[in-house]
Amino acid sequence: MTQLFIAQVHTPTGPRPLVTVRAAAEGEARLFLEAHYPDDTIGAVVEPGEWISDADTGSEAGDIREHPGVSWQAPAGSGS
Repeated sequence: MTQLFIAQVHTPTGPRPLVTVRAAAEGEARLFLEAHYPDDTIGAVVEPGEWISDADTGSEAGDIREHPGVSWQAPAGSGS
């Protein structure tokens, strides 16, 4: 079973919009992101807390989606 993670991803020219990834655990999510964005820097990868989206966030392991217009913001209490 997968769970949703949100990620902070930076290109060489600046941040991407909020990125979501489906994975079994944080380590797996990071691996999917590193493979998908080999030239980018992967920052925080965390569970989304109370963040809710009406956009498609996928359902299968490895589903990665960008959410244009949504900026990274650490979930409350995550410390990131």
